Amino acid sequence: MGDIDVLDGAVGRIVLADNLAVLGSLPDDSIDLVYIDPPFNTGKRQTLRQIRTIADEESGDRTGFGGRRYRTIQLGTSSYLDVHDDYLDFLEPRLVEIRRVLAPTGTLYLHLDYREVHYAKVLCDAIFGRECFLNEVIWAYDYGARTKRRWPAKHDNILVYVKDSERYWFDAEAVERIPYMAPGLVGPEKAARGKLPTDTWWQTIVPPGGSERTGYPTQKPVAVLRRVVSSSCPVGGVVADFFAGSGTAGAAALELGRRFLLVDSNPEAVAVMARRLGGVAGVAVVRE
Repeated sequence: MGDIDVLDGAVGRIVLADNLAVLGSLPDDSIDLVYIDPPFNTGKRQTLRQIRTIADEESGDRTGFGGRRYRTIQLGTSSYLDVHDDYLDFLEPRLVEIRRVLAPTGTLYLHLDYREVHYAKVLCDAIFGRECFLNEVIWAYDYGARTKRRWPAKHDNILVYVKDSERYWFDAEAVERIPYMAPGLVGPEKAARGKLPTDTWWQTIVPPGGSERTGYPTQKPVAVLRRVVSSSCPVGGVVADFFAGSGTAGAAALELGRRFLLVDSNPEAVAVMARRLGGVAGVAVVRE
């Protein structure tokens, strides 16, 4: 764990500010784990429609269980612009600062998709060193639209870099195990225990109507962040997310006994995080 307590003993902090400015204010070697899910540079405005349905057999616009008809009422939308003229120029200074603030045993999880991951890996190799590349994790899911013009894209890429290739924190035993696909081949004892995940993580997205849903676009499942936090941050350590969005990294950290620093420049994101986490004792919401 970093020698400097950037949270001054607090459980967590949610900050509305430019992440590069916040990074510049943090001391060296002060964060145990950084997870970031920066915009994917799709060139599109990402929008999540918020709806509810009511039973309407006469004029319903969708069919539910048992053939019942329902009418959709749109409650509103939330969106952000996912475009940068030069994506790597945008990422580079932030990655340089992230490496600086990571503890000597610290780890970065950089969550991207196929559009930018190959370029970002070359950039991270230059900043962290190729020897500090630990993994490329594939988060695979099976949800959403499909095309017949190519293989439908149903995965994200997460690049994992460590600050020191000899000293990094990784606790495989802390990770929740998963079932064997063929339990009959391994015997009852192993089957009951389950196996460690590999670098391919099968996990559904946050269901649109699920209790976990915050209403924020691009929200990631807490199960994905739970695996990141449990494996790569010691208990009591500090988890930071500088593109915090809905605050899932903080939710996972809180659940697992870690502390967190969440930063986003979008007031809507901070409002979502404040509703999700701000009521917890020791969590402060700061609008700089």
